[in-house]
Amino acid sequence: MKTLLNLACCLALAGASAMALAEPQTVTLSVPGMDCAACPITIKKALSKVDGVARVEVSFEKKQAIVTFDNARTTLAKLTQATANAGYPSSEKKS
Repeated sequence: MKTLLNLACCLALAGASAMALAEPQTVTLSVPGMDCAACPITIKKALSKVDGVARVEVSFEKKQAIVTFDNARTTLAKLTQATANAGYPSSEKKS
């Protein structure tokens, strides 16, 4: 029984360590294909469905989306794929 308890504690600590490695990351995506005021709704919906996305702000005026996500659960490639699948190809906007 004591061995089982020790194993359970070790697994719990290992899980906590893995979760500690995940960091929120924010990226700005350039989405040049936005051509109407309704486009941001579609883009926000597509990005929000990606596992690990915590927050999405889309600006029609700036033709960009700012996405905050858990980098242990998703990647930039998955975010740009989501916008492309919605009909709006995007790329990372460099500062």
